[in-house]
Amino acid sequence: MEINTVGIIGAGTMGNGIAQACAVSGIRVIMVDVSEAAVAKGVATVAGSLDRLLKKEKITAAERDAALARIMGSTSYDELNSAQLVIEAATENYDLKLRILKQVDALLAPEVIVATNTSSISITKLAAATSRADRFIGMHFFNPVPMMALVEIIRGLRTSDATHDAVHAMAISLGKTPITVKNAPGFVVNRILVPMINEAFFVLAEGLATPEDIDAGMKLGCNQPIGPLALADMVGLDVCLAVMEVYLSEFGDSKYRACPLLKEMVAAGRLGRKTGQGVYRY
Repeated sequence: MEINTVGIIGAGTMGNGIAQACAVSGIRVIMVDVSEAAVAKGVATVAGSLDRLLKKEKITAAERDAALARIMGSTSYDELNSAQLVIEAATENYDLKLRILKQVDALLAPEVIVATNTSSISITKLAAATSRADRFIGMHFFNPVPMMALVEIIRGLRTSDATHDAVHAMAISLGKTPITVKNAPGFVVNRILVPMINEAFFVLAEGLATPEDIDAGMKLGCNQPIGPLALADMVGLDVCLAVMEVYLSEFGDSKYRACPLLKEMVAAGRLGRKTGQGVYRY
């Protein structure tokens, strides 16, 4: 299946990032959100990002204008009918995603592929709520989408080979490097990454080193671009805690217990960059 039009549900950080990646690659985009203001903000964010690329001479003015012209904003799910692929990129909340997916599933033609940009929720479980489990798949983009090369493509229990192959090819057409993974809590990257972040909090709580030295050690010793504690602040300490709690619940293995210091900082409202203070002050 050739995918030349993509519908995106959600104009927030992930949604508008996916929209930009698609539009720059020549794919028409229909970006839907609950209000005109949200849609306008999403389109404006893409425009600002493209302007920065123009100033850096990464794209031409003609390429910027062409990419923006490929993005149509709307508040109506009915506009998604012309898409071959619809990507749900709403907030990481199971009930919200379920409600959206049920609604669009009833509106879309049977052959349309539906993907979810979840980072933790079961693809099989979400697919079961639709009438197209064989044409349902996970596409986990990484933030910031225009810059990050990786896309995790997650197969649910009933995802067909044709669906996987079409989405895999589409990810490559965006200039991304897709990896295919099975459905499991955290998939691959977050399954490894978040427990590492959690262990960094244990090291901090035990007073083995300062936050700065812990991050410097991982940057210089493991060639990571950002240390685990600074990354936790960027992701959000509440998000890290929530993911660890999902792992503990799903796997029942004590190795996934969240560090008490992480819990305490979340309880104190020190969630990272978004609150102005986490491990570090911003």
